[in-house]
Amino acid sequence: MSSSLCPELQAFLAEVDAAVEIDCTTARCHRVKDLLEELFHSGRDLIPAEYLRPCETSYARHLLHRDPAGRYSIVMMVWNVGQGTYLHDHAGEWCVECVYRGQIRVQSYDLKSESEEGTFQFEKAKEVLAGIGNAGALIPPFDYHTISNALPDTASITMHIYGHELTWCHIFEPVEGGFKRVRRELGYTA
Repeated sequence: MSSSLCPELQAFLAEVDAAVEIDCTTARCHRVKDLLEELFHSGRDLIPAEYLRPCETSYARHLLHRDPAGRYSIVMMVWNVGQGTYLHDHAGEWCVECVYRGQIRVQSYDLKSESEEGTFQFEKAKEVLAGIGNAGALIPPFDYHTISNALPDTASITMHIYGHELTWCHIFEPVEGGFKRVRRELGYTA
């Protein structure tokens, strides 16, 4: 993991270590967002190749760094052509995402209601097309979204920094009358 990273990424990790100590979640996320945009805006190759491999059956998740104190984790995601997520949340945790290569589409949703039977109603909110060096923050309760590769002929790659190691989330599967919430265990791509 992080011991094989270049000196520039090692320095970046030290800055993230300081940023996650900020008490205010919004200020913390804005600082991490600024760090990511500064790091990736140049378009230079910084991430080792083993973290950039796609997966044929779904988007790939590669653990780049796990903070020894458990304060955050960094995951590289590779989105092949046509790949994306279900509507999902981040299990109540903050996240900052930044495009390393390519372009992604992020569709945010507002939760409108939840019935007694467990059917959720969402309304599309903001859609963003993000390119290299563009970052965004997801701060609960405003974390319902989908992500997909926006390019028709090549993979896109993003870095995600979570407020802990995200090992599960809720996905929202379409059902008659809305969406059903399902807990989804998350793993890493070999």
